[in-house]
Amino acid sequence: MIKRKKNPEYDCPIEVTLDVIGGKWKGMILYCLSHGTTRFNELRRRIPKATQRVLTAQLRELERDSVISRKVYAEVPPRVEYSLTEFGRSLQPILDMMERWGEEYWKVVEGLGRNKPTDEDD
Repeated sequence: MIKRKKNPEYDCPIEVTLDVIGGKWKGMILYCLSHGTTRFNELRRRIPKATQRVLTAQLRELERDSVISRKVYAEVPPRVEYSLTEFGRSLQPILDMMERWGEEYWKVVEGLGRNKPTDEDD
């Protein structure tokens, strides 16, 4: 069940989509989870530029929006795993298209004699 209330200020479904999956690291989180259940520390290794604080916040937002699920195991130390929900898996075609678009964009940028974009380009 989605816990977020419908925002009457949305003018377009794209706004809703960007509100849910927009965020500096949410795309990478979703991409990592699209390959299967992943532990928190593995996400940190796969997204090294994300701080622990921001990664945690974005995981919580995705969980709140019913896109991912979080499972905590009663172990010492505690083990936490994240996975896409069934609803979150419906984003797979979008993630695949974003990946293809990014690859094509790199080709265009390189064809113009520029390097691939970096974080310094922000």
